[in-house]
Amino acid sequence: MTVVWAVSTLTLLLLAGLLPDFQLQSPDGDSLTRTAITAAWAAGAFGLLGALVWPLLVRALLLVPALVLGLFGFFLNGSLLLVALWVTPEGDAAADPETAVVVAAVMSAVASATSTGLAVHDDDAYRRRLYRLTGRTRPRAPGDPADAVPGTLFLQLDGVGHRVLRDAVADGLMPTVASWLAAGHRLTPWRTDWSSQTGASQLGILHGSNEDVPAFRWYEKDTGRVMVSNRPASAVELQRRAVRRTGDGGLLTHDGASRGNLFSGGAEQVALVLSVAARRGRRNRSRAGYFAYFSDPANAVRTAGSFVTECFREVGQSARARLRRESPRISRGGTYPLVRAFATVLERDVVVSAVMGDMLAGRTAVYADLVAYDEVAHHSGPHGRDTDQVLRRLDRSIALIADVAEHAPRPYRIVLLSDHGQSPGETFEAVYGLTLKDLVRAGCGLPVPRRVRRTRSGSEARDAARDALRSALHRPLDEVDETARELPAKPSEPVVLASGNLGLVSFPDVPHRMTREEIDRRHPALLRTLAHHPGVGFVLVASAEHGSVVLAGDGTEVPVAELTDGGPLAAFGSGAARAVRRTDGFPHVADIMVNSMYDPETGAVHAFEEQIGSHGGLGGEQSEPFLLSPPELSPPVGEGEELVGAEQVHRVLRRWLRESSGPQVPVGEAGVTGVPAAPGRVEPGLPGDGPVDAPAGARAGGRAGETSGGRAGETGRGPVDGSPRGSVGETAGDPVDEPVGRPVHGPPVRDEKR
Repeated sequence: MTVVWAVSTLTLLLLAGLLPDFQLQSPDGDSLTRTAITAAWAAGAFGLLGALVWPLLVRALLLVPALVLGLFGFFLNGSLLLVALWVTPEGDAAADPETAVVVAAVMSAVASATSTGLAVHDDDAYRRRLYRLTGRTRPRAPGDPADAVPGTLFLQLDGVGHRVLRDAVADGLMPTVASWLAAGHRLTPWRTDWSSQTGASQLGILHGSNEDVPAFRWYEKDTGRVMVSNRPASAVELQRRAVRRTGDGGLLTHDGASRGNLFSGGAEQVALVLSVAARRGRRNRSRAGYFAYFSDPANAVRTAGSFVTECFREVGQSARARLRRESPRISRGGTYPLVRAFATVLERDVVVSAVMGDMLAGRTAVYADLVAYDEVAHHSGPHGRDTDQVLRRLDRSIALIADVAEHAPRPYRIVLLSDHGQSPGETFEAVYGLTLKDLVRAGCGLPVPRRVRRTRSGSEARDAARDALRSALHRPLDEVDETARELPAKPSEPVVLASGNLGLVSFPDVPHRMTREEIDRRHPALLRTLAHHPGVGFVLVASAEHGSVVLAGDGTEVPVAELTDGGPLAAFGSGAARAVRRTDGFPHVADIMVNSMYDPETGAVHAFEEQIGSHGGLGGEQSEPFLLSPPELSPPVGEGEELVGAEQVHRVLRRWLRESSGPQVPVGEAGVTGVPAAPGRVEPGLPGDGPVDAPAGARAGGRAGETSGGRAGETGRGPVDGSPRGSVGETAGDPVDEPVGRPVHGPPVRDEKR
């Protein structure tokens, strides 16, 4: 601390000499000694105020989301400096408010760099600083038996596909990941469902079911709602449905933390989780992770500075793309630089800090999402200089987390994974001069507007930043108005929604899913117009005669029951028929499902949104994310087998948690329909855990390996939103919101079958 104080004093003296509006002397001048004493007083007072007053100010301002709080850091820090100058003994020090902001920012940065530099070769000092940054006051006692039980961190790199990760390692962009692969980590590709997007994948991974999630956004005829995966109310409802379907709170119900995700996974510790963002209550106002990060003024200043730098970086990269006339290219103006900075700087910093705190607190399971790559790839494309820079910074974040894990009170197994990839390509509108909505209206014989309104992007970060700003301004998140904007002026007109290169067409005035025959009678040219368009790969529609059929541009018509990975789906690769067949059975599948074309040679698709890197449908890299696991964990799948679907990934992650923590015994679950009482609980409707689970004959009714010797302790339904009460929203009387039991965990015991 003495060294930091001395460096801060010298910094004040230097700034006083450089800045005309900042002085440490009286107007008549003072001796060098007196000036130095004044600087030392001011530096000491500023440091003391930063340590004592700043955390209180941050806690008082936690009603303001991180997007705004980070920018306030400059001004709050400047105010503390003015107070520090005011309390100097002689009262000679002074600064203009604008200058105080600059001086305070420099002081915080220098103090932070100095203390960090001193701790580089001092493990104890480094550990103490990490504890302070994350709110931990002391390490766990070395003799604690829990030290031998590993915790598990699942770190999701949003949108980073299997090929992108392999190329980044080969090109030297991700040395940390490369070192893990060299040390024996397993890199396993997995295949998404038809809806290759965060909402479907993360719901399946965290809650074990993504049933009836046909796309990123879709229209529900029975409720009259447009569901959008990254809107708070929709996320709450999707999580509630998944919990009701599985009878289980989620992957993180036992001592878990959820950071930066759409869904909580049943965790009690949450930060930047969308499914709890719509709640209004005392617990939700104090967002976990915000205080831990912004309680250090250096963090607030550093993040705010990086935020501004990222905005300028985006402006420069966008200008370079325009000057070079790069293709494909989309507009990157307006508020996008702020959205990108939110995703690549602010959200990353808060999430990484929260994960550090979770590990230092010794939590059993943590799932965190870093969205930086996905946001940049939507606008810059999945391959190129812009995304390469993001991958480098992600690797540095991974390295920092791995370094912190070495100081945690228990060992940690770090699993990297992604929820989907991204496929490149020009937008549908850029290639053909009209949007999917225009094409549908033309096929229906409806007028097409001369000036086309661009299809809204499905960027997760854009809506997250928007919702954060609305919350800061205390503006309600009115999703009724959002739905109204998506619906047509007349009920007889179609609702056309886009999810990357997947389009959905619904007729709201017909209460059931329309058949091909009904659509042909109403709009004879529509299905032919869609199926034969060169930008469309195939169309799925129900049929009174054949059940459901897939239509392709060459006139091919294949009943879904006879669908294979050949024929009209040949270009889309292995598993396409299964994915289409599963979605066809969803209650809320659209009247018409439209998948864009896919070129296997170039890997290109045509997004129906304003995105040159897209995901949401079938075709190319978007459907092949990755799973990177340490060698201590069992293989995700057996030799020669494939990992298919987010629900199977969920079962693999559950198995790994069992391997780390041993069997767990629930209190009792009499209140959960279809779930037998403990012990020997079986999760309903889950068909097996992978290659090392018990055979089908060992199951009591649904999930392999869930015998009394395996994991008996997944709770029936833990809290859905992370609160002890288990309430997702504010709707009273919903039985899903009431907890039915929490697990009681015995001593850690290894399952010998593993």
